[in-house]
Amino acid sequence: MKKTNWQDFFATIKKKIRQLNFWKVAFFTLLVLILGTGAFFTSRIFAIREPNYKAAPEVVRTGDPILTISTNKEKVNQVIAYYLEEYLDNSDIQYHFTLENEAMLTGEFEILTFPVTFYLYFDPYVMENGNVQLRAKSLSVGTLNLPVSEVMKMVKRNFKLPEWIEVNSEEQNIMIRLDKFQMANGLFMKANRINLLDDDIQFSLYLPKDKSDKEEE
Repeated sequence: MKKTNWQDFFATIKKKIRQLNFWKVAFFTLLVLILGTGAFFTSRIFAIREPNYKAAPEVVRTGDPILTISTNKEKVNQVIAYYLEEYLDNSDIQYHFTLENEAMLTGEFEILTFPVTFYLYFDPYVMENGNVQLRAKSLSVGTLNLPVSEVMKMVKRNFKLPEWIEVNSEEQNIMIRLDKFQMANGLFMKANRINLLDDDIQFSLYLPKDKSDKEEE
C-alpha cells in the first residue's frame, strides 16, 4: 500500500508540474504577442514617412546660353500656376507658390482633423551655380504658434513635390535645383537674377550638351 500511495503521490506532482509549465508557456507566449503587436503598431503610427524620391541626374550646363530671358513676377506666377495645376492634378493635397515682394508658399494641413491654412514666406537667393535657394523668413498659421521647421517638415512629408525641389527643414530653406530640371524640349535653365522689389527676374536657357556640341562644330 505504501508503494502504491507513493506512486500516486509522484504521479499527482508530475501532473501539476506539467499543468504549471503549460500555463506558464501560454502566459508568456500571449505576453510576447501583445507586446510585439503593440510595438509594431506604435512604430507604424509614429514613424515619419519620408517621400521616396528617385535621385534625378544632374544636368550638365556648358558653353554660352542660347537665350537670356528678362521677365517679371506676374509672368513667372502665371508659369508657376500652370505648372502646379498640371503637376498636382491627381493629388489630394493642393498648394500654391507665388512671387510678390517675397516668395510665398501657401498650403493646408490637418491638426486633430481640423484643416489649418499656413503662409510660409521666403527670401530668394540666386546661387553661383544658377540654382535658387528660398530662405524661410516668416510664418503665418492663424493663431497657432508653430515653428517654421515643423511646418517645413510637414511640407516635406505630405506635399507632392518635384524631384528637383529639396526641402531642408533643419536649415529652414528650400532649394530649387535647376541643375536637375530639364524642359520637355531638352532645354534647361539657369537663374541669373531675382530681384522681387524691383520686379526684375532673369534666366538663361541652354541647349542639351550633345546639341550644343553639334552647334559648335
